[in-house]
Amino acid sequence: MTVESDMVVDKETPQTVSGPESHRPQLRAVDLNLLTVFDAVMQEQNITRAAQILGMSQPAVSNAVSRLKVMFNDELFVRYGRGIQPTARAYQLFGSVRQALQLVQNELPGAGFEPFSSERIFNLCVCSPLDNRLTSMIINKVSEMAPGIHLAFKSSLNQNTEHQLRYQELEFVIGYEEFRRPEFACVPLFHDEMVLVASANHPRITGPMKESDIYREEHAVVSLDRYASFSLPWYDTAEKQARIAYQGMALISVLNVVSQTQLVAVTPRWLAEAFAEKLELQILPLPMKVNSRTCFLSWHEAAGRDKGHQWMEELLVSVCRHG
Repeated sequence: MTVESDMVVDKETPQTVSGPESHRPQLRAVDLNLLTVFDAVMQEQNITRAAQILGMSQPAVSNAVSRLKVMFNDELFVRYGRGIQPTARAYQLFGSVRQALQLVQNELPGAGFEPFSSERIFNLCVCSPLDNRLTSMIINKVSEMAPGIHLAFKSSLNQNTEHQLRYQELEFVIGYEEFRRPEFACVPLFHDEMVLVASANHPRITGPMKESDIYREEHAVVSLDRYASFSLPWYDTAEKQARIAYQGMALISVLNVVSQTQLVAVTPRWLAEAFAEKLELQILPLPMKVNSRTCFLSWHEAAGRDKGHQWMEELLVSVCRHG
């Protein structure tokens, strides 16, 4: 009986409860509208542009940022040139806040994504040389299904790509690199056969070669200094790298050099066949352990519940797999 009485007192007088929980901020005391301001300021990194997107005055956004600083006990944003620079704490918060806002937005009445009327911007990276094959196909398909959507493309990865995906500065990556961290989704799209290419007039190459023969020739490659260089898998030792005579910024320039010299190069079959006649190239089997590569579509899982993101994911898979 005494236990039951104590339980009733606890329920009716929660203010008497002491301990660590009593010192935590209560969600009901937080203005959740501030989170939408935080999201906009993080994306724009400029108070004026964030105010325009939110339909608020600049002083109102500045006031909201001041309240956010108090809420999170951090500066969050510091002045940087004509804009502002998020602090480490702001970056830490951004992924969770954006995911929470997307989850709420997706559950609101009428929150479905309407591609034909949408004016959303999607930022994609289609890594070279795949950009030669896929970029125009994606642009044309999106233009057909959602003419108001704007696509912004880049064609190379860098050391900040995972960061850009995590904070949705970049929404999708299509390339041969697989993102192995558990917070990334990575879907295989297709397998590309790799081949050896040489000039049709090459004096020593008239048919299939052994791997040892290939590395007796001088090679043209995509620069190994480039982050996630396409050519790197075939030049993983000092001996193999010593056979490199030319390093270019893109595989198209590599093929042009090969066509006019006695150098050889590794390339996807579809790219070699597209330029074989024009550049007078011969295409040979690649007798190596790595003679094919898988193309992946990747994104950060925090973005995966957004309906617009889901629509674009389905479109990209369909375009890349079926053309």
